[in-house]
Order: sequence, then structure tokens, then C-alpha cells
Amino acid sequence: MNTLITLLKQKSLTIAVAESCTGGNLSALLTSQSGSSAYFDRGFITYSNQAKIDMLGVKPATLGKFGAVSEQTALEMARGVIQNSLADIGVAITGIAGPTGDTKNKPVGMVCFGFCTLKRCFTSVKQFGGNRAEVVQESIDFVVKTLSCELSE
Repeated sequence: MNTLITLLKQKSLTIAVAESCTGGNLSALLTSQSGSSAYFDRGFITYSNQAKIDMLGVKPATLGKFGAVSEQTALEMARGVIQNSLADIGVAITGIAGPTGDTKNKPVGMVCFGFCTLKRCFTSVKQFGGNRAEVVQESIDFVVKTLSCELSE
């Protein structure tokens, strides 16, 4: 986490996040250090589909066709973060932390990520193991690692 925060500060970049299955834990981590207002703009906890629509502009058709846990929804969430904030970087996390909520095609531990940086917008899907808390922590760790690599380039 310190690497990401250092990079954000060095590059004078701000970040905003949209969280579903992580329930605000990424925002809490990003704001756990004094002075975090220098790099953290805001966080959206959009657990319900309606919140994703209302707060981030996710299209109901996207949710209907692909579901809340999909790369398409994660990308629209990340773009919505950028459009509804003052941040340079937008991140979205949506997934199934478990232990319930899984389907045949979307098992517990499946998490979709959307990233919008100064360079590009992109998505990623990961399958994490473990209990609910472990899936949440692995999701946060993945975001931190991915952004640290992206900003280091």
C-alpha cells in the first residue's frame, strides 16, 4: 500500500473508488494514513444494482445482460467513478465474496475489476479462494498491486 500512496503523491494524482463486494474496505485502507486527502477524492459503496445505476451511471441494460458481477459492469462502474468525481484514477470492484450468492457461472470468489487511469481503461477478472474476509482482502491487494504496477510504468 505504501508504494501506491507514494506513487500517487509523487505524481500528484488523485484516486476515487467504487466498491461493491469489498464494502468500503479499500476506501478505508486508502484513507487510513494522515494526509490522505492529498490523493483520495471519494469512495462510492454501490452494493445494490440500483446504487450502481444511480451513483455511477451503470446502464440497466448492462446489468440485465451481464449481471452485476461482470467485466462490463466493472468497466462502467470505473468510468462512472471518473465522471462523478474529481479523480485522475477510478477503480471499481464487484464480485461474490461469499459464502452465498454464487451461481453456476459465477462462483464464490469471482471478482471483476475496472480501472481507469490517465493512460487507459481496462478490466480484469480474478478467482480468489478462502472465506469472505479473505476474498475481500485479496481483492484489495490485487487493486493495490495492479495500480502500483500501472503507475510505475
